[in-house]
Amino acid sequence: MTKSSSSEPPALPPINGPEDVKALLPEQLPQLADEIRRVLIESLARTGGHLGPNLGVVELCIALHRVFETPEDKFLFDVSHQGYVHKMLTGRWGQIGTIRQYEGLNGFLLRTESEHDCYGAGHAGTALSAALGMAAARDLKGGDEHVVAVAGDAAFTCGPTYEALNNIANLEGPFIVVLNDNEWSIDKNVGAIAKYFNKINTSKTYAGLHDAAARFVERIMGKGARRFAAKVEEGAKNVLVPSVIFEEFGLRYFGPIDGHDVSLLVKTFEFLKEHKEPVILHIITEKGRGYEPALQKPDKFHGLGKYKVETGETEGAKTPTYSELLGKTLVALAKSDPDVTAITAAMPGGTGLSVFRDDEEVKRRYFDVGIAEEHAALFACGQATQGLKPFLTIYSTFMQRAFDMLVHDIGIQDLPVRLCMDRAGLSGDDGPTHHGLFDIGYLRHVPNFVMMQPKDEDEFVDMLHTMAAYDDGPIAVRYPRGAGTGATPKAEPQRLEIGAAEVVAEGGRVALIGLGNLFAMAEETRDLLEAEGHTCSLVNPRFIKPLDREAITRVAEAADVVCTFEDHVLHNGFGAAVIELLNDCGVRVPVVRIGWPDEFVEHGNIPALRAKHGVTSSAAVAKITYALGEPTPVPERAKIAAGAAVGA
Repeated sequence: MTKSSSSEPPALPPINGPEDVKALLPEQLPQLADEIRRVLIESLARTGGHLGPNLGVVELCIALHRVFETPEDKFLFDVSHQGYVHKMLTGRWGQIGTIRQYEGLNGFLLRTESEHDCYGAGHAGTALSAALGMAAARDLKGGDEHVVAVAGDAAFTCGPTYEALNNIANLEGPFIVVLNDNEWSIDKNVGAIAKYFNKINTSKTYAGLHDAAARFVERIMGKGARRFAAKVEEGAKNVLVPSVIFEEFGLRYFGPIDGHDVSLLVKTFEFLKEHKEPVILHIITEKGRGYEPALQKPDKFHGLGKYKVETGETEGAKTPTYSELLGKTLVALAKSDPDVTAITAAMPGGTGLSVFRDDEEVKRRYFDVGIAEEHAALFACGQATQGLKPFLTIYSTFMQRAFDMLVHDIGIQDLPVRLCMDRAGLSGDDGPTHHGLFDIGYLRHVPNFVMMQPKDEDEFVDMLHTMAAYDDGPIAVRYPRGAGTGATPKAEPQRLEIGAAEVVAEGGRVALIGLGNLFAMAEETRDLLEAEGHTCSLVNPRFIKPLDREAITRVAEAADVVCTFEDHVLHNGFGAAVIELLNDCGVRVPVVRIGWPDEFVEHGNIPALRAKHGVTSSAAVAKITYALGEPTPVPERAKIAAGAAVGA
């Protein structure tokens, strides 16, 4: 904590755990909230992170730790990117400057990081179901701990949340849901539920309640206690408060109240703590509260890199990102083809579709379905049956949620849905919940699919044009987070031949096949090997499915060893597909693979993680040299090669 001058209130004592929060005087709690915001703003300016969501839950987290006892009591945060404040109050204050850094604090709750993190998550819609399971387990075991699930209003656009709500009526004991209503997920919330909550925020009833929230809690705590609007006719309640929908699900509704009045929150939780039935508390908060740049641009400050504290300015990318290229290209395609549509699941900014949404000529064909990936996939199926060309644009890690639809609805029906899988490969600072390391494995075995990955931005634009022209079934492209190589797309994009690889060089003793963004690593490996006198073939496969059978078998037959490169786990990945192909074609050649191990890769900067896990050109040289059976005097190579899986 910072020292104070004589004109300031006394300095706060260090916060080393929840007991220190409980030891503060009530009048010190707002000061604690101010100090947390200051530390967050200054720390995240150096590291980047989820600033906006955490600034919005400061008072909520203080109140929770003031009233409840973790780790005995359980707090579950939906998505959990808003868990930084919880971490600060549970013994990790001094480590907050390491958030999302290699070997530092994870950007989400992590069970292995602290006993106070009872549940780890990184995707929306998980908190209510998991919390309900914990509460049911408590009741079966005869426990008395409290279970509190904190979910943003965006989580109520998510299917799993409603599946959990449908089950709450079966619960016998206490259960608290906090609805943190700020009108945002990553972008502005959409759909009927968002409009429903907005009616509350903008109603005259709430406007008065916001100013008189303390009096409201006094009423429900005994001074003429009654539920808010209890005598209001049910139809009117549907406009003023969402109590009807929640109470039909078995949750007694309280609110809405001011989520930034820490004293009010403490009193309310003390009251709700005594309830022996499931309850929901509806709080109204501001995403980015206390930092003007974050209030002005909530979408930008949801999660961002380093910024200047004074202005909130971030350093722009030197070259366009793949996401930006996607948005720009889809707008151009839509203007030339009236059947092209763009679909996202609450991620217009992250996926680059904001420009499509904002373009007057094409915006009618933009669809944001909210945090509902399964629905998004089915929605795209419906459009495809009617002759439209839907581009379903979802992060690789979130597309996992729609796997059944990829098989059952898109694949079986052979529908020409275009899957744009952003953030494929390592997602660095976000960690295992956001790495896109599994999509080749879950998609390449589904019949009828075509799957591609570009080596650079120019090829990416070619692939998008190829997708727009492809009507023979589903087609997908995976591409990495951030900027690419700096390659400028051609003025006239080309349509690729389905399944055709680019053979850059052939006839070498070593055949290097570099997929997508790791093609550059294959080039580096070629340079290292050729410096040692080896000849190399070099292939940019372009297509994961179908593979270019003729090109790959040709370079493999001429080689003594094949090496594949992929930004994906090795199990059931691209290299595995190459091994299968060569085996089926009777080509007997050792295959070594560069890719990620069979484990959940931690968070951190990409170069550090690649070095740790052997996803480097030097590791490739070591494995190739080992496979060739040639001695090497370099100890590091020998160390890396010792664990190399040759032909597997």
